[in-house]
Amino acid sequence: MLTLRGHHLICLHFFSGEGYDARFIENLRDVLKRAEGEEIDIISTADNICTRCPYLEDYKCTYDEKADEEIREMDETALKLLNLTAGQKITWQAVKGYIPDIFHEWHDRYCNECDWKQACEKSDFYQEMERR
Repeated sequence: MLTLRGHHLICLHFFSGEGYDARFIENLRDVLKRAEGEEIDIISTADNICTRCPYLEDYKCTYDEKADEEIREMDETALKLLNLTAGQKITWQAVKGYIPDIFHEWHDRYCNECDWKQACEKSDFYQEMERR
């Protein structure tokens, strides 16, 4: 079963074909393809995206010294905004339906400081959400 953590339930909607390396990008594409047809198991730790991240060590993010703590906080916030909890199962389409209602709060809190902002801004869905 496909697993996704809180912030990936939001951010993956804005994937535009960029990532850390070719292996990571290929995995993102695979996860998106699977998400369209599989039920998603919401988890609170490293998920199917994290498994190909070059910064994952011992199930923790080592992007920088505060990354793992910051990501866990993002996951908690994402789940609260989406009104979901770890352990739930959900479809990709159901999650996508929640994005318009929470996008601006998420954007104001996280996107402006995110290293991936320029990549997400290329996404048609991201641009659509910004215009709302």
